Amino acid sequence: MIDFRTPSSLTGSLDVQWHAGWPSPKHDPAPEIQTHAYDEHTVILRQNKSVHFEAPFLFLLFGNERALLLDTGATADPAHFPLRGTIDPLIERWLARHPRTEYGLVVAHTHGHGDHIAGDLQFADRPHTAVVGPSLDEVRGFFGFEDWPDGRAELDLGGRVLDLLPGPGHQEAAVVFHDRHTGLLLTGDSVYPGRLYVQDTAAFAATVDRLLAFCAATPVSHILGCHIEMTTTPDRDYPRGTTYQPDEPPLQLTTAHLRRLRDALAAHTSQCGDFIVVYED
Repeated sequence: MIDFRTPSSLTGSLDVQWHAGWPSPKHDPAPEIQTHAYDEHTVILRQNKSVHFEAPFLFLLFGNERALLLDTGATADPAHFPLRGTIDPLIERWLARHPRTEYGLVVAHTHGHGDHIAGDLQFADRPHTAVVGPSLDEVRGFFGFEDWPDGRAELDLGGRVLDLLPGPGHQEAAVVFHDRHTGLLLTGDSVYPGRLYVQDTAAFAATVDRLLAFCAATPVSHILGCHIEMTTTPDRDYPRGTTYQPDEPPLQLTTAHLRRLRDALAAHTSQCGDFIVVYED
């Protein structure tokens, strides 16, 4: 059994060049899904922008009893986006190194928008697999949230425990996942280097306050959202629908970005350097 109680925040690697599409999407030589091993038990995946301009990031975390796949991308058709054909071999290779007689998979989401749940059906008939529905009732019921949006929940993958924080504001069923083993805070579309679409400003501000309080009391190694939409020039983003982004900043953010976001919300401003707040309410 692997001892996930020992934090590995100093051993994970984000030394990776994310594939950011191709000038001609039809001639892109890269695979539909890029994979990067953050550490022995954590894989970060990105959908190719040549497949879908949203190019969301996905996360695969291994525990002793089951793995968690967080989000399933923006494309349903496995012929164009072979997500299960990518995830199953990753799990098989992990099990070859860490044999188990039976191993499960939880497929869950940072939130319920279409570019994060499109690949769910690829896992519908997979044995020993639970696919969490995207609605608020399904999310609350599966994870056991008792006091939404103020309470917390936990997900135990078998010694590897994640803290789950309600994250509404961008979407009503959004959840932020904190992995105690790596210290990663997985924020979905609430915080990332791009356009932060705020559906409900009051709920979004409360989510940021919740995250700031959590980060003040809990070690966080990196904040990882699900998109990159900015250029390396402050306040300059790529237009929506862009399929080639050769001048991307890194994915990872810090708690300082959360504080900057909270200040922007308080002042109802949009330009924040590393991200842009888009108020929709």
